[in-house]
Amino acid sequence: MKLLFCGDVVGKAGRKVVFENLPILRDKLGLDAVIVNAENATHGFGISPNHYQEFIKRGADVITLGNHSFDKKEIFSVLTEKENIIRPLNFPENTIGKGWCLFTTKTGIRIAVVQLMGRIYMKSVEDPFAVMSEWLETHLKGRDYDVLFVDFHAEATAEKVAMGHFLDGRASLVVGTHTHIPTADYRILTNGTGYMTDVGMCGDYDSVIGMITAGALGRFLNPEQRGRLQPAENNQTFCAVYAEINEETGACMRIHPVRIGAFLDETFPLV
Repeated sequence: MKLLFCGDVVGKAGRKVVFENLPILRDKLGLDAVIVNAENATHGFGISPNHYQEFIKRGADVITLGNHSFDKKEIFSVLTEKENIIRPLNFPENTIGKGWCLFTTKTGIRIAVVQLMGRIYMKSVEDPFAVMSEWLETHLKGRDYDVLFVDFHAEATAEKVAMGHFLDGRASLVVGTHTHIPTADYRILTNGTGYMTDVGMCGDYDSVIGMITAGALGRFLNPEQRGRLQPAENNQTFCAVYAEINEETGACMRIHPVRIGAFLDETFPLV
């Protein structure tokens, strides 16, 4: 099966480049599933119900979020009612929404999509390693799902790499989000898990991780003057990761970044 995961969509620029490219990529790559991290999609902070619906309309099958899951209060009803939008699994007990979902492709492949959030330099959450261990004990490959995809929304690269090795051979694909900068370490780990520390963002790279440079720089120069950051919206770059997975074994057979647009070297079409 063929899967595409789009990195953090930031503001209008990110939405535009995803909306333009998803239908094309679904067709050209023959994708079975598309997962999008959209926690920054609505003006850089959270996601609105309208934008959620637009992502689904344009070809996304599952939406993952992160530390900005609840920035738009109007999304609460969507998180409760819809099965294909998830927040981190290791949020405190009784948090609104779901931490994982099951998506079935048109050919009947069952993909378990799990999101976890890191604890280093992040808001307080439950231990992602312990929570994932518990999930694996109660959800069995073959019985409950065929392919396991994990979006690890974390700040520290070491924590992300550790999670990749922790899930090697147990997940088909483990991909990091949150830092908005694509890493060059995409690879297949020893026991068959596809891994990439951060897929990068879909947004304007002429910025500070998607935010207008002047405002973001001002926070470093004058820490006491912390105004609201505004998303940069002049240029668009699409960052995603493409994977081919053996649905019978769950092993990743191929992993490759997909970058289209301004400032970064393009990697599409795939070679």
